[in-house]
Amino acid sequence: MRANTYYRLVTAMFCLFLGGLMVWHVLLPDRDRSAVENRTLQQLPEFSWAGVKDGSYMRSIEEYIADQFPVRDGWTGAKSRMEWLLGKREFNKVYLAEDDTLISRVDAPEDGLDEKNLSYIRSLAERAGVPVYLGMIPSAAEIWKDKLPDGAANWDQAAWINSTVADTGLPQVNLLGTLREHADEPIFYRTDHHWTTLGAYYGYTAIMEALGREENILPQDVFTPETVSENFNGTLYSTSGIHWLPSDSISYWVEDAGLEITSWRTGKPEPAELYDRSYLEQKDQYSSILVLYSVPNFITDQNLVFLSR
Repeated sequence: MRANTYYRLVTAMFCLFLGGLMVWHVLLPDRDRSAVENRTLQQLPEFSWAGVKDGSYMRSIEEYIADQFPVRDGWTGAKSRMEWLLGKREFNKVYLAEDDTLISRVDAPEDGLDEKNLSYIRSLAERAGVPVYLGMIPSAAEIWKDKLPDGAANWDQAAWINSTVADTGLPQVNLLGTLREHADEPIFYRTDHHWTTLGAYYGYTAIMEALGREENILPQDVFTPETVSENFNGTLYSTSGIHWLPSDSISYWVEDAGLEITSWRTGKPEPAELYDRSYLEQKDQYSSILVLYSVPNFITDQNLVFLSR
């Protein structure tokens, strides 16, 4: 009799828990976007018999319930923490590496996509009418591969750059070698896939060297870095669910006062500012930088034109 009472009590508590979550889910207003995951959330789909018949409506309902689940951000973080305690080191194609670093897994290109894209670059170079330099930026998975967990799958970016990319016949910007020389420095963010301002500086030096303008390289000590954020959590933080690592910081190296910036984002020249500091109050703080991480398209004594990276 006591055993039956115990089982009934456990069942009742479990049902109460599920019922409470259901009521909570119904009462909570739906969220449009998750700041932690940095993505748009599924909204309640419109019912249709066609959707029921082909299964799309039920799939949308499942996504809606999962996305709008109460305290979803806390649950996803707790799930990742539990998996980490059990020995897991890859979370949604993101590795939890040494030194509290998140590194995105890089897989080999499929269906000849790399060759296809390189053919477009060769075609551009043939039609440009000016010298075209090719510089492939390796990711942290290549430069910081020593930090990866044991046995982590990792495509050999260096071999591809040194063979396939080199075979294009275009003059190369040695970004791989330059970043390798500074691999012991914070050239990538720990929670994001982009390089840091320091990494971008070294990329700039590699470009200047490829152009034969080493004498014009600005030394680091001419810059006065301004730390504008110490609570930056990037895309890898969002997608991995690893939410317990220390945040990154963002620095501006170039003073924006007195600079005349022209933006072509809309397809026509418009006055702009080097930084949009309003983004520093949002999740996507990296977007506060307009052209600081860009790659020079061509350089003359009068002009410095950038393409957004």
